[in-house]
Amino acid sequence: MHSAGLVLHPRRDSAAAVEAVLGWAGSRGIEILGIEDEIVRLDCAAVGVTPEELGRRADLVVSLGGDGTMLRAMRLADGQRAPVLGVNLGKLGFLAEVDVPDLPGALSAIDDHQFTVEPRLAVDAVLGGRRITAFNDIAVVRVPGDGSAVVAVRVGGQPFVSYSADAVVVATPTGSTAYSFSAGGPITSPSVEALLVTPAAPHSAYSRGVVLSVHDEVTLELLPTSGRLAVEVDGQVEGYVSPGDRLDLSARPSAARVVRLGMTTFYQRARRKLRLTDSAEIPTDTSSFPD
Repeated sequence: MHSAGLVLHPRRDSAAAVEAVLGWAGSRGIEILGIEDEIVRLDCAAVGVTPEELGRRADLVVSLGGDGTMLRAMRLADGQRAPVLGVNLGKLGFLAEVDVPDLPGALSAIDDHQFTVEPRLAVDAVLGGRRITAFNDIAVVRVPGDGSAVVAVRVGGQPFVSYSADAVVVATPTGSTAYSFSAGGPITSPSVEALLVTPAAPHSAYSRGVVLSVHDEVTLELLPTSGRLAVEVDGQVEGYVSPGDRLDLSARPSAARVVRLGMTTFYQRARRKLRLTDSAEIPTDTSSFPD
């Protein structure tokens, strides 16, 4: 490994994690890259580069923050060779692999090639003549005062289902535990290649979500009775669409890769981070269950 890139949370204290990365890199002759306007506040020894340079030059990208920072790091690594190691500085950190105390051990495991990489699906669309990319979800969302999201979902050019809702969320499996989950969508393993379409607060006759193949061409068409809608990409507003507009979406498998050290499975992380509980009707003592 010749170089590693740091992606920092804009506000959280990342000094201890940065120090661990710099110590590891210094003993191995690895160049550390950082985005110029992020590393200046830490006055650390990383080489300042642009976001585009970091994604292009790094052999490993280390995300220090929460899930938002991890998603930004994945976008920087999109289409590049570098896998992303997520280090959690926050409370939830669903996408991160390790907490700060575990970082030195994680870096040593990477040195020893004791890790795997997990491909992650992206969903792309064109908005206002520019491509937008999400690793969690693209959602068309009601603007307060502008009316509901009345949206037809077309698959392969053919009408499939229409929703009247507060929002319609098109999520990747990575994003199945984010907005889509809050709207009632299923938890989906990241090893599944699919797009999840979930209405949020639906008030139409059909209110179920749908799971589509990554090979399907998906279009969201705003019907005449829809209000103007915000287009959110991984939770950030990237523009607006109006009745009569269409948003064509396509899945892109293996757009980025994340580091997995085998400490936990996806299902263990989901159960712990989302605080999933069993039905109250199921006894907690399963020792009496038949084999």
